[in-house]
Amino acid sequence: MVRVVMYGIFRKISGVEELKLNLKGRSVGLKDLLEKLRTHLPELIDALIDPELKDPSPNALILVNGREINVLNGLRTLIHDKDEVTLIPVLHGG
Repeated sequence: MVRVVMYGIFRKISGVEELKLNLKGRSVGLKDLLEKLRTHLPELIDALIDPELKDPSPNALILVNGREINVLNGLRTLIHDKDEVTLIPVLHGG
């Protein structure tokens, strides 16, 4: 099981604080995990992924076990059983 924790607007949109996803004993890339998350919370993924860039980077900080994915392997970061993925919205000013 992978624990996906959501903060701020992501929590409000999804209606849940966290979601547990079963990887069935295998590892997946973060991008694949986000696609799997789409089946459970499509409205969250719509808010998370920038529609033009097809990337969550402008809208969120994503941590895997407390480490930001850009210091890991970005969207190719492997997610394993018992990992925790944290989604934190980025606030933009104007």
